Amino acid sequence: MLCREAARRLKWSLAATLFFSRVRIIDTNHERLAIHGGPRALDGELPSWPPSDEAVRKALADAWAVGSWGRYHGPHVERLAAELAEMHGVEYVLPVCSGTFAVELALRGLKIGAGDEVLLAGYDFPGNFRAIEATQARPVLVDVEPAGCLIDLERLATAIGPHTRAVIVSHLHGMLVDMPRVMEQARELELTVVEDACQTPGAVIAGRAAGAWGDVGVLSFGGSKLLTAGRGGALLTADDEIHQRCKIYCHRGNHAFPMSELQAAVLVPQLSKLAERNRRRAASVEQLRAETVDVPTLRPLVNRTSAATPTYYKVAWQYLPAAAGDAPIDEFVAALAAEGAPLDRGFRGFASRGQRRCRKSGTLDHSRRAAESTILLHHPILLEPPEQISLLARAMAKVAAAFAQHGRSRGGE
Repeated sequence: MLCREAARRLKWSLAATLFFSRVRIIDTNHERLAIHGGPRALDGELPSWPPSDEAVRKALADAWAVGSWGRYHGPHVERLAAELAEMHGVEYVLPVCSGTFAVELALRGLKIGAGDEVLLAGYDFPGNFRAIEATQARPVLVDVEPAGCLIDLERLATAIGPHTRAVIVSHLHGMLVDMPRVMEQARELELTVVEDACQTPGAVIAGRAAGAWGDVGVLSFGGSKLLTAGRGGALLTADDEIHQRCKIYCHRGNHAFPMSELQAAVLVPQLSKLAERNRRRAASVEQLRAETVDVPTLRPLVNRTSAATPTYYKVAWQYLPAAAGDAPIDEFVAALAAEGAPLDRGFRGFASRGQRRCRKSGTLDHSRRAAESTILLHHPILLEPPEQISLLARAMAKVAAAFAQHGRSRGGE
């Protein structure tokens, strides 16, 4: 046991030595990186989320004043459901405890169960894979697009098997799936569609709100989301039978998976500000991409669906290690974090999962690439002034230039 522990410590000691020696080389002839004691490009605290909002404070105070915060039933959940229904142009909205559960509930509403198969991208939010398993259905992994992170619609037909019943389609990282094409293909392939719009409230595709295209749509109001109540989610559908099945599943003497009145109370005032905040975030993304266009180590992943207006919970880049001296992505991300830049790695994806848990359609090469190379910017900084966005761009360029210099140095050895 002691030998194993000593070996483990030696391993990490050597790794740390290699990392910091790498950083010292990177600093040569460039502004000193913060991870090695240089000045941070973004000084001070990152913006918090959710932001201070007087309308939310008033909603909390009003819910306390009338006592609705402690009730099973009250006006706020009903009002939220009505406003979401109007916003998305659907007849039925069912608020629930989380977006993750809403995906599972959507599958149950579509009568997915044991023996069925459900398609989803090989790179996606982990909860979607588990939601399929929760229904006792089997996930079927479909590769993502060659230049992005979204499910590749060219591969849907070849992924179909005799037991395939549904597909989960996720809008991710500021990119929107071509939903008119999805729905056309789904009807031809006799699939039902769960549209995961948890990252994209307020996005529009071909004139219709994201989340309103699928047989069932899903929203999330988790603590980091663009609309937040700490927890919570909602299921959207225009189909009365799906809505009734979902309500019946949730009913265990009362609603067993509810959103609380207090959560709904704080969400309602956020809805009226969503469009303006989304415009500000989109402007910041446009500025950031323009100011980092010459950064060789990062390739922006951009929305390619025509007639679409994306929203930005995360903003994605593909990390190109060949332009950074083949430095591991974790080293690059660590250097960005030290500069105060709120960037991190993307999802781990499902490509390495075994055949016991899922069926794989093809080799999932692009899903592996997405899991290994995606870097994501978290959204709160996108509401900051343009000056702060420029500092963020400077941080990204600073780190990229330093790592590129390291590559040239090593290449000359």
